[in-house]
Amino acid sequence: MKEHKGVEQFQSEKATVVTIGTFDGVHTGHQKIIKRVVKAGQESGLESVILTFFPHPRMVLQQDSGIKLINTIEERVAILSKTGIDHLVVHPFTKEFSQLDAQEYVRDILVKQLRARKIIIGYDHRFGRNRSADIEDLRQLGKEYGVEVEEISKQEIDEVAVSSTKIRRALMEGEVEKANRFLQYPFSLSGWVIRGLGLGRDLGYPTANLLIPETYRLIPREGVYIVRSELLDQSVVFGLMSIGVRPTIGGSQLAIETHFLDFDADLYGRFISIQMLSRIRDQKDFGNLEALKQAMDRDKEFALKYIQKHYAQ
Repeated sequence: MKEHKGVEQFQSEKATVVTIGTFDGVHTGHQKIIKRVVKAGQESGLESVILTFFPHPRMVLQQDSGIKLINTIEERVAILSKTGIDHLVVHPFTKEFSQLDAQEYVRDILVKQLRARKIIIGYDHRFGRNRSADIEDLRQLGKEYGVEVEEISKQEIDEVAVSSTKIRRALMEGEVEKANRFLQYPFSLSGWVIRGLGLGRDLGYPTANLLIPETYRLIPREGVYIVRSELLDQSVVFGLMSIGVRPTIGGSQLAIETHFLDFDADLYGRFISIQMLSRIRDQKDFGNLEALKQAMDRDKEFALKYIQKHYAQ
């Protein structure tokens, strides 16, 4: 897959089949659309193209929307690169870009820049200034510019019964297993390992404290989770992740801390990605450190049984 940072950077010797969207999560519904685009390209001798945007349009046009995204843009690119698509165009979404009317968008972006000869799009896709144009407008413009438009019907989309909104809701409720089923891959958090208070090590549970640079990143509901990661030598390591304000010690700032099981190497300053597998419990004020340690012992015992059941070779 070739990645292009903006439609101006796109180059292809062949005409293209294009699909368009933000694709946050790249969930099963998105994957169904992308498979159709890849197949259409192969059958018709066209290059397959995904046009996506960053920042998310709502982050630009509704700055008070507070939308949180399932993936960082880097993660989205990495997932899309494995779909078999020929080209991924990540176009910067700006207020100026949003002011293109429907005809300008189709003529200048899709036809002239991306060389589109076929567009595959959902029945509810809207585009152009103020999202004023719909699938029927796209069909009419397609006839004008020699572009075939294939609609993905409401029935097909409803059959999948998955949306980025549903996945975000599941994560915000702590239902990571449900979210992972929708995604068909484990939701993950990525960031830099920074120094914390050292309290975990004092309790016999040293932790990697994660700093996530992207303020737009969705953080699941507070609680304790079973997780896994590939660390240092690329071996899989399981662990316990705590998301919360550390109420037992009177904390007020959200912290994301992971204790890796059977692992004791220095991770400070490293960028790591941690996959979230299952939620154990809510955050709780245990009153004192001894009670907290006992709770962590129970969490570890529960996690080891879960890992043995689901991941033992």
